[in-house]
Amino acid sequence: MKLIFEKSKKGKSCSILPPLDVKPAALPEKFLRKQKALLPSLDENEISRHYNAMAKRSFGVNDGFYPLGSCTMKYNPKVNEEIAGLPGFTQIHPLQDKDTVQGCHELLDLASEYLVEITGMDSFSFQGAAGAHGELIGLLMFKAYHTKRGDAERKKIIIPDSAHGTNPATAAMVDYEVVNIASNAQGCIDMDSLRSVLGPDIAGLMLTNPNTLGIFDPNILEITRLVHEAGGLNYYDGANLNAIMGIVRPGDMGFDAIHLNLHKSFSTPHGGGGPGSGAVGCKKELIPYMPVGVDGKRDPLSIGRVRTFYGNFLVVVRAAAYLAFLGKENIPMVARDAVLSANYLLHRLKEKFHIPCGGPDSDIRCLHEFVVSLKELKDNHGVSALDMSKALQDQGIHPPTMYFPLIIPEALMVEPTETESKETLDAAADAFLSLYDKAKTEPELFSLAPQNTVVGRPDDVKAARQPVLRFNSN
Repeated sequence: MKLIFEKSKKGKSCSILPPLDVKPAALPEKFLRKQKALLPSLDENEISRHYNAMAKRSFGVNDGFYPLGSCTMKYNPKVNEEIAGLPGFTQIHPLQDKDTVQGCHELLDLASEYLVEITGMDSFSFQGAAGAHGELIGLLMFKAYHTKRGDAERKKIIIPDSAHGTNPATAAMVDYEVVNIASNAQGCIDMDSLRSVLGPDIAGLMLTNPNTLGIFDPNILEITRLVHEAGGLNYYDGANLNAIMGIVRPGDMGFDAIHLNLHKSFSTPHGGGGPGSGAVGCKKELIPYMPVGVDGKRDPLSIGRVRTFYGNFLVVVRAAAYLAFLGKENIPMVARDAVLSANYLLHRLKEKFHIPCGGPDSDIRCLHEFVVSLKELKDNHGVSALDMSKALQDQGIHPPTMYFPLIIPEALMVEPTETESKETLDAAADAFLSLYDKAKTEPELFSLAPQNTVVGRPDDVKAARQPVLRFNSN
């Protein structure tokens, strides 16, 4: 398929935008480009066909099973899209006087009330643009809190070896030293490893519970208590909230701050860079350090504004609509159904696939997701997690998350979510099990997969080492 730049021909154009209905304003000279922008020239029909062709090459939740672990790629009700598309939400401007957007402010307050109740926090900010941005806000608040208390020596953040990669990256961005602690044989925090690093230099702990192996840590109350007794704070990575929302609250587990991926657990289609919202909640002790509020008021201790205006407002609209539709009674049903789906698929796959954590095979349980290891297939038959993922594409299934968490060799992380039917889960299980058998009898086929997709198997190494990031007509 040609790039849109390659389809461009000088002289072609179209009139997509309506005529200007206000007096034009000239940009100051210092803001003008020094050379003409390299933009393609096509007519409207060609543009429409180009993007339609691109859409047909992509794979989304509406195309088939999408078990991308830790990403919660579930179906998002279209009614939430309709509500987010209402003129009263889409045709406003962030610089309008607040008296003219009171309905939008009321919605933000309502969403905050919902999330406070679900998480056990005391206040929420919606300025975070995504999950990692939410983490950054949370740790900036931790740093401001310790600075105010004169705890300048607290320069370390504890992070388990099974953590999401954004956790250590965020800690480093806030100029904290990352202290990794080990997992035990069950995939949870090794308590001796935790105790060994606690001291006056610890600023806090970053943790998601259930963790990336889909396991709820049975020692969670002791973990957060030990960190508090050492003078640190506990940060909850909310990426896995879909497994527990409405059933158990991070605030009741002993966490002081949290970010929520509204685009994951609370109904916004995501992927490819956005849109997202990393809403940040905290306990009352940290409220003075939160970002500037929607009313523009700023506490003297605030970390300041971390994003322009209100954050990704329409993502919050979708989340509020989703929660209002579910109601208090049905929010726990989301978590229960997500856990049921994951355990059903786990039960099917453990017939042949190795489940590395969770205890004896007969007693293996997970919450919203689980991890299988293909190390045996790789060692004995040369079929890797990547090969299996490519083969799944030929079955019309989006691959699970690969090679994560890093503590599991040849890992595939599977998260079916609550919105998949038993029929879909059975079809997926049949595909997984069939490919497992084929990997033992015809392993050479896996290096050629996928063969039935629009794009075949790319050279991943070349793409990573020699990326082409811009079009050059020369």
